Amino acid sequence: MARRTGVKPLAAWKRLKKYAAGKPGAWEDHPWGETVYKVAKKVFVFLGHADGGYGLSCKLPQSGEAATTMFSWAEPTGYGLGKSGWVSAHFENSEDVPVDLLEQWIDESYAAVAPKRGTPAEARAKKQSRSRRPARREAK
Repeated sequence: MARRTGVKPLAAWKRLKKYAAGKPGAWEDHPWGETVYKVAKKVFVFLGHADGGYGLSCKLPQSGEAATTMFSWAEPTGYGLGKSGWVSAHFENSEDVPVDLLEQWIDESYAAVAPKRGTPAEARAKKQSRSRRPARREAK
């Protein structure tokens, strides 16, 4: 079973927001009134709070099935997303949250969603560095 860190849901939610925001190319958005983090216009984590608790959903192509089997607080995400490997976790205000494990989930989700060729900023930087190369001279 995952190690519980003793972090209450509100503190965990704040820490996980900061962690997700620190990913290369990540940015916060609020579609449907939810807090999400995206990379290259794709959501890699949903962070929500309602019904007296807090939760998150991540895309877990490698560990998702094990997570939903091992943890009573984890389940396939609704709206058909569970079929694509998305897993949701919910914690009541009185519960401790395994923040270290959820940070690993964010890492896995980010890796699954992020472009394999880098972030848009990295692509622009690479393109600019190519344009600064001196022109090739033709052999005579």
